[in-house]
Amino acid sequence: MKKYTLTLALVGLLLTQNACNQEYINPSTTNQQQVVSSTDGLITLCNGLQYRYSAGGAQSVLYTAMSAGGLTTRELVVLNAGNGDEDNLSKGLGNVTNTNGVVNTLWTVNQLVKSNADIVLANTAVVTDPGTRNGIIGYASIFRALALGTLAEFFEQAPLVSGTNAPFVDRIQLLKDAVAQLETAATQVAGAPVSADFNQKIVAGINIPNTIQALIARYSLFAGDYDKALAAAAKVDLGQKSFFAFDDNTRNPVFFYSFGNRNVTEPTNTNLGLTGDVAPAAGDQRIPFYTQTAAKTRNLGTGFFTANNAPVPVYLPGELLLIRAEAYARKGDLDNAIAELNKVLTKTPATDVWGVGAALPAYSGARTAEAVLTEIYRNRAVELAYQGFRLEDSRRFGRSGPSATGERNRNFLPYPRTESDNNTNTPTNPVS
Repeated sequence: MKKYTLTLALVGLLLTQNACNQEYINPSTTNQQQVVSSTDGLITLCNGLQYRYSAGGAQSVLYTAMSAGGLTTRELVVLNAGNGDEDNLSKGLGNVTNTNGVVNTLWTVNQLVKSNADIVLANTAVVTDPGTRNGIIGYASIFRALALGTLAEFFEQAPLVSGTNAPFVDRIQLLKDAVAQLETAATQVAGAPVSADFNQKIVAGINIPNTIQALIARYSLFAGDYDKALAAAAKVDLGQKSFFAFDDNTRNPVFFYSFGNRNVTEPTNTNLGLTGDVAPAAGDQRIPFYTQTAAKTRNLGTGFFTANNAPVPVYLPGELLLIRAEAYARKGDLDNAIAELNKVLTKTPATDVWGVGAALPAYSGARTAEAVLTEIYRNRAVELAYQGFRLEDSRRFGRSGPSATGERNRNFLPYPRTESDNNTNTPTNPVS
């Protein structure tokens, strides 16, 4: 990996949320040592982590993960073939090369977020107030984990360290490393709650204690550590929100670049591209939440991407319930798996903090691991639409692909040429 160093030229955009003004401060007039040697400098860098991850427009992880995950699994379609990188992702297989712009951005920005989070975490000793220090540790750990977790969802391997010819590690190691850092942060935050000073200076939206546990649960599930996933998911308060905040200056990237027009991508159809044994159940109230009628004049996609200032959840209550359902099912405990699955199936929009509810009858299918896991997969695909998880889920659940007609057209993405040209340890690109 090229040595991704601290990027100080952060865009100085004002983000408002809940009548509170927060800044993504522009520290471009300072050098790295000045920034990391003060509490306010580290908090500024924490705000920059969120900006890079969520608010960088088409250069954000939110946009590129949604696009790559949706286009490789037929959740999304390309509306204009002139968007060549997206079009090639929708075709998949050998059409996705190491020069694809979406793939390059997905790789590079996650590497930058991870590297800059490491710099923050390495310099927290300068912070004297325990609550403020723990806020910084928790926040940086969250974005470090999001970066590593996203890389693990789309690439077979990636470096854990920055440097010349950095070695690559398996994706499972990326997930385990993310979880280990989150566990350290959880212990810190439990010892001294996040201070009011930190909360006043950080961009609003991220619930640090809940998000730490939600991400431990998510990435432990992906790594196959079902006991840890169950324990962490149980610690999340499902009545509390945690979200990426936007406004008319710092815009929701998926709405601004895709769902707010009919030029780039939109859902394949009002079934979210799901067919056969995983087609949405009749009357599923999540479908009108995530899609609108098939009018040719507007994009079918809605959900959390309806306006420039629409907040995007870091995780959903339904994700935590489905994590528990899947973990129980994979452990052979079908009674508990079905009990957790039923909490998702019967949940109504009115009882969900984000208004996401299927309002369906309880599960009545076969009480076999295969049937229950298929129902869990279907509900993940609907409940977590456009979150970028479907490629990871499709592999993990053994769905068909990769092929020109299967449910996914790739297994993993190629390593960008910008990486292979600068790192002799870059592995051979996967065939598909």
